[in-house]
Amino acid sequence: MKKDNDTIKVSSESKLQLPLANLIGIILVVSGAVFGYANLTGRITSLETARHIMETDLISKSDQKITDQEQYLLLEMLSKSQETTDSEMHSMRNNTVELNRAMEDIKDMKRIIEELKDKVRANGNGQSY
Repeated sequence: MKKDNDTIKVSSESKLQLPLANLIGIILVVSGAVFGYANLTGRITSLETARHIMETDLISKSDQKITDQEQYLLLEMLSKSQETTDSEMHSMRNNTVELNRAMEDIKDMKRIIEELKDKVRANGNGQSY
């Protein structure tokens, strides 16, 4: 057995009674949900925009321009030139030592030649040089 009072009838003339505290609570919850959703979508949009800008900048910076290629070629040329200069410097490093040794040998030879001249003069066989 069904009672007619158990069914709810909704029409344009239906009246709904709701306590004021419940109405304010429902309005606050709905407005909080709308405000939260708006903030969340705004934050997601700003993060996606920042990521897109970063990717665009990264791609544009990674493209080599003509001036970059010229600078790279100049750097390569200077690097090879520096390597050549370094190898020449390494080969010339011992030249100073060899020159100093040769100067000492020349001084010794001058001293020996002077001693020989003195001996020749002492024997009376030589002319004055």
